[in-house]
Amino acid sequence: MSLWVKICGNTSAADALAAVEAGADAVGFVFAASPRKVTESEVAGIVARLPKTVETIGVFVDATVEEIYSTVRMCHLTGVQLHWDAPAEMPSRLKSRLGRELRVLRVLHFGEGVAEKAAAYGKDPNVDGLLIDSRTAAAAGGTGVAYSWESAAGTIFINAKERKLVAAGGLTPKNVGEAIAALRPWGVDVVSGVEAEPGRKDPVKVREFVERARGAGANLAG
Repeated sequence: MSLWVKICGNTSAADALAAVEAGADAVGFVFAASPRKVTESEVAGIVARLPKTVETIGVFVDATVEEIYSTVRMCHLTGVQLHWDAPAEMPSRLKSRLGRELRVLRVLHFGEGVAEKAAAYGKDPNVDGLLIDSRTAAAAGGTGVAYSWESAAGTIFINAKERKLVAAGGLTPKNVGEAIAALRPWGVDVVSGVEAEPGRKDPVKVREFVERARGAGANLAG
């Protein structure tokens, strides 16, 4: 399987369509406090304009099963990203209500204890992938800050493809190839690295990011 590429933090149809046209596999929408926060009605309108082949992922923080269920149904999302230490039973409860085809991503922030948490989450058959992000004192995601790829490669990212680990945090068109070569991930996710300003994408950066990610992924496959 080729590298999975997600462009997250979309706030308009133009940005989401630019990601699709660039060849992204998935687009993400943030339903939590953020400069990129969107409403259900906004996302429903955007998703209606996207091809059915692209995945649409909702990003949630401190949300209940009922809140996520309502948003997924209203926006016709294909997946959810649990961007906090959500209850262990949440992935199972979501799939039981929304279907096994729902992609559930759990987010871990790189740092002490992340490998142990990843091992625990990886045992859950209802979790379809782990997104390894960076974190600062001011933000839990979309930080524009990268963690140590060298350290991550020798710990959390061992057998990353088989475990469906997604690299995130501080990725840009300039460094995504280096990150992929070091981490050998199943996928990559980007927010601020392809923006013109917080909440607005730069279509040139989006295209360059996808192209360079695909090239780096192809080199690994070869």
